[in-house]
This record gives sequence, C-alpha cells and structure tokens, in this order.
Amino acid sequence: MAPSAAEADSAASSSGRLLVLYASQTGNAMDAAERVGREAERGGCPAVDVLSMDGFDPSRLPRERFVVFVVSTTGQGDPPDSMKGFWRYLLRKDLGAQWLEGVRHAVFGLGDSGYQKYNFATKKLDRRLSHLGAERVAEIGLGDDQHPSGYEGALDPWLLSLWKSLNETNQSLLPRVSDINDPNLSTLGDPKAHVIYYSSNEVSQDSVLSDPKKIINSARTMSPALQFHNDGGPPYMLRMVANQRLTEEGSDRDVRHFELEDPSSAINYKTGDTLEILPSQNPSAVDAFIERCNLDPDCYITIQGTSDDKISKGSAVSSLMDRIKLKTFVALTMDIASASPRRYFFEVMSFFATAEHEKEKLQYFASPEGRDDLYQYNQKESRTVLEVLEDFPSVQMPFEWLVQLTPPLKKRAFSISSSPLAHPNQIHLTVSIVSWLTPFKRTRHGLCSTWLAGLNPRKDNLIPCWIRQGSLPPPHPSVPLVLIGPGTGCAPFRAFVEERAAQTVAEPTAPVLFFFGCRNQDNDFLYKDFWLTHAQDEGVLSSKKGGGLFVAFSRDQPQKIYAQHKIKEQSARVWNLLLSGAAVYIAGSSTKMPADVTAALEEVICKEHGVKKEDASKWLRDLERVGRFNIETWS
Repeated sequence: MAPSAAEADSAASSSGRLLVLYASQTGNAMDAAERVGREAERGGCPAVDVLSMDGFDPSRLPRERFVVFVVSTTGQGDPPDSMKGFWRYLLRKDLGAQWLEGVRHAVFGLGDSGYQKYNFATKKLDRRLSHLGAERVAEIGLGDDQHPSGYEGALDPWLLSLWKSLNETNQSLLPRVSDINDPNLSTLGDPKAHVIYYSSNEVSQDSVLSDPKKIINSARTMSPALQFHNDGGPPYMLRMVANQRLTEEGSDRDVRHFELEDPSSAINYKTGDTLEILPSQNPSAVDAFIERCNLDPDCYITIQGTSDDKISKGSAVSSLMDRIKLKTFVALTMDIASASPRRYFFEVMSFFATAEHEKEKLQYFASPEGRDDLYQYNQKESRTVLEVLEDFPSVQMPFEWLVQLTPPLKKRAFSISSSPLAHPNQIHLTVSIVSWLTPFKRTRHGLCSTWLAGLNPRKDNLIPCWIRQGSLPPPHPSVPLVLIGPGTGCAPFRAFVEERAAQTVAEPTAPVLFFFGCRNQDNDFLYKDFWLTHAQDEGVLSSKKGGGLFVAFSRDQPQKIYAQHKIKEQSARVWNLLLSGAAVYIAGSSTKMPADVTAALEEVICKEHGVKKEDASKWLRDLERVGRFNIETWS
C-alpha cells in the first residue's frame, strides 16, 4: 500500500524521511532510484520511501522536506510515461513561486548524449522545481549512456556529493554517512518477491492457460521487474508471411523486409506508428539457465510482493494470478541471454559465493573502485546473466533474487513501413539485423532482429505485437512533405509514400520531396524499385507532381556524400516547399545525422531567406512548435 496521508505527514514533518521518486521507461531509472534508497538506509536514514512518480500524489509534494528525483529521458526528449501525469500537475498555473518553499530537492537524470535532447526531461524538471520554490540540496546530475561507465559514471560522484550535502543540512537524516561506502558494513536485505512453488501434480491441467496472449499477460503481470512497465497481453499475435533480404548477399549489412499478417482481421494502425515486438529467447539458453540455477523446469509458480518491502510499497505483485510453469515464466520475462546485469546483481551474488576468490572478485566489482573493471568485463563485453553465473560457479542465488535482479525481457520497437490504406491486414517492417564484435572479439547478436531473421514464413510462427503511436504524426494529404530518412530511417517514409499514393486515387495531394542516403547504390539502396516507381510518370515523388527523389551514395565516389549534401543542393526546392506550408520529417540513426540534417536545413533557410543562423534556428523551432518539424531517431 502507498503511505497514508497521516503517515506521510508524520514522516515529513519530522524531517526524518527521504522520499525518492523515479520515472523510468526501461528500468534503469528504477535501478538507480533503488540504489539511492539502499545507500540512504545504509547511512542510517530513519525513513526511506522509493516510489514511481505515478504512484505518488503530486499535491502532497509541499509536505515533504527532502526529495530525490531520478528521471530518464526518452530518445525524442520526452518524459517517461510514468512521469507525464506528475509533470502535468507541476505545470498548473495556480502553483505559485512559494508552493514548494521548505522542500529540498536533488535531481539525477539518465540520458544519452547521442540524442539532440539529451536529459531534456531532467533539466526541465529541475528548473520547474526551482521556479516553484524548492531549494537544491545538490547540483543536477546528468547520467550519460555514452560515458565509458554508462550512467553510473556520473551517478557515483553525484551520490557522494548528495550524501555529504544532506548530512551537512540535517545530520539526523544521515547519522552514519560514513557507513554508506564501507564494504565491511554491507548487508543483504530481503528480496522484493516471494515465490510460491507447485509441483506439476498439484496443478490441474484444466487451470493451465493455453491461449498465448493470456500466457504472456499472466507471466509479465506476475513479474516484479515489469510491475511498472507491463501493459497486458499482446493485442495481436501476427504471422510472418515474408522475410526478404534488402541488402546484397555480399554486403556487411543485413537489412530485412518483414511482412506480418493477421489472417482473420484488419489491424488497427496509422502511418507513423511503431510496432513493439516481444522476442523469443533461445530455448537452449533458457534450459541452460534453469539447469545452472538448479531449478525445476516443470514446476509451476506464482509470485507476490513481500509486505514489508519499502521500495515497492504500494505496488506489490498480486498473488491472485494464474499459476504458470517456471520455464515459461523465465522465457517470457527474464532476459537471461542478451542483456547485461546491473552492478547490484554482482553485489547480491557476492553474498551467495562460497568460493573466497569469487566472493572477493564480486565485492570488488560492486565497489566504486571496481566500477571501471566491471564495465569492461560486463557492459563492454555484453556479458549476459547466464554467462556471469557460469563465470562464478560457486554462486547459488535463490530464484527470488534472480526474479528481482535479472533484467526484464523488453519489447523492441520498430517503425512501421506500410500504410493501412494499402495493407489493411498487414504490417511491414524494415529491420537491420544487429551483430557486433566486443573488444575481446566475441560476436554478439541482437536478440529480436536475429530471432525475426530466423523465422520461416512457410512454417507456423506467432509474433506477440503491440501498436504504439510514434513520434511522426500522420500528415494531412494537403500538406507538402520534406522527408529525410537515410538507411533504415526510410522505413516510416515508405509508409508515408504508400499512404499518399493511395490517397491520390480519391483526392488531390500535396508534393513530397524524399532524401535518402546509403553507402552504395548496388549494395544497400533499400527499396530501390519502390522509390524509383513512385518517382516516375504521375507518381507521388515525380517532378510532374512537384515532388522529388534525391539519393546520396556515401561510398560510391572518393568524397563522401550524405543526405544533408543533397538537401543543400536542392536548396531552392526545399525552401519553396517550406514556404508553401511543408512539414519536415526526419528519421534514422541518433548519432550525427539529426544534427547534420538540421544544420543543412538551417543553411537552406539562411541562404534562401537571407537571415542569420540564429534566426534560421528559431524558424525551425517555430515549425516544431506547430507540429511541422518532427524527428524520430534510434541508437
């Protein structure tokens, strides 16, 4: 249960409570927030509560005295879903400049400096809290996925400064601040989850779920690691009916065109939407994990939250669940063979190591001194939970801890590359099959893309799917478009062009300019025939229709040419379309491309409009404000 009003007032008025509020999209911010809570308890804080923002009533914020916020920022600069209601409340106009007077706050953000709007949600929250009268007890901390140690590279020093500042501000809040980083005083609390086991003989086969959607929903609802990020069973179980390689066989890049189908009915989606897919894990890896952990694959389980768990107070996992086979639960919820475990995983492992050299190694990895070595061993090598457990054979972690600490199996999101007008019962995807070499030359493969690439359309296959509104709102047919999508960034624009071609049959449509980029014309000109067909005769991209197709092949000549160069070459056409009310859409890699393309558009505005760069930047910001400048990027 969430704290009652009386409990909250009592704890806050005594100035003896530290409230930690987090907003997490993928679980990283929740992990960081839980670490803040653990360290505060270790420092002697009399009351610590760690809550998701959507589990806390924002109107009660003025009654708190010490609040730490841990917030992630999504790729487009948006706050996580669990923060949106909280943020809307903070923006209310009736909240004055003294509303949070007496509240001391600290904000830590998790972001990726590869994106243009790096830690955007965090910075906005910190500013708004100050505007409402809250006083910073520590400077804003900005975690960066690009840092050699990930977000912890910034979190470690930020926490040291936070504890020092809180101790100086109110010594009774952290009376044992020196204990926080003393490894000799580290203790292991209780796991957050309680697992109840049933032998296969105890479970009536009539009560065992057989519907795949219900099985997925039951398993993921039961998982404590997914308690704030579960949105039920998949609305669709789609069949793959086409798996076509778009790049040449000799190319070092494998990009596929997938067609997924609901044979019985139309699929409710729009252009610009994204498809989320829950991938299947390799059954042999699941078997190896179960064997390594001495678990019974045929037993059934239910999981419930522990009642005295402060960290997940108010969000205990319900025990009123269907019993589910342990092996099925692992396969559907625990990412045991692609995601790397977090630092706390190693700390907990150290308590269960019976070999002294393993215990020492794990304690070192979990310490601030061992952070960089852990990063090299774990994240840089993309070490999986299964590999880590195999590297420390004396460790026998109880399943309760594994359920809590194994990274959850996450859905993967892909831009939809088809139009519902052209394919009402199909969804098309354009997917790069991910693989890479680690520093120690170990080949790693992306879980979802590799699984999809291995599916045979001629055999039975079912893919759990959710449809989400994307960052690219579907344009009205009368709005001219400037589309920029290098590489797999072309995926949503294939849908846009398909849609506009279908609309042209029934009504007049505005012109479309499409800028594409790839390495070689012969190797990775994705959907070459599709684009060329629509650029001919009366096609959507044809000059007769006022449109255009402009392709940059970066490696087909000595000097590299990218999509932004083509934009500048077509400066007058781009500007004329912008003047006639065009909307700009950019999609693709989050690294340099969005900034380079934005800079090229600014150059176009400077040249054609005769203004300075600052005015061109403002021109684009104004476009964004009215919904005519949209970016969707991915790392």
